[in-house]
Amino acid sequence: MKLAQTLLGAVAALALSAPLAMADDLLADYVAFIGRDDLHNSKGARLSEPWQILRQDRANYHRFGISQPGDEWDPIFKDKSNRAVMERMIQHGSISASAGRDIVRGGVMVRVQVYDGGKHDYVRVTVTR
Repeated sequence: MKLAQTLLGAVAALALSAPLAMADDLLADYVAFIGRDDLHNSKGARLSEPWQILRQDRANYHRFGISQPGDEWDPIFKDKSNRAVMERMIQHGSISASAGRDIVRGGVMVRVQVYDGGKHDYVRVTVTR
């Protein structure tokens, strides 16, 4: 009996001392259509990487007033430095090969979700069909 009480006490103490798993906070969630204008930078050069195109899409939307039907406002990427951070996060994060190819081809709708992951923020990009 005493062993069972000691074991239960140890399990309870361990459970109370374990860090609580917290859900990441969703900072932004928007959809955008990747159109022809998004595939070229401001100087007209064709972009070849999905992170470049996603950044250009947000610059087009917020800075240049260029949007396609289906493009949504977001609360983060009006700021140029935030667009640069998003580009680096996608470049050094992970994006599926098929989603990357679809974005580079253009003519697709994407969903972009930005999360506060505590120590590390991250971006999740999916291509919707």
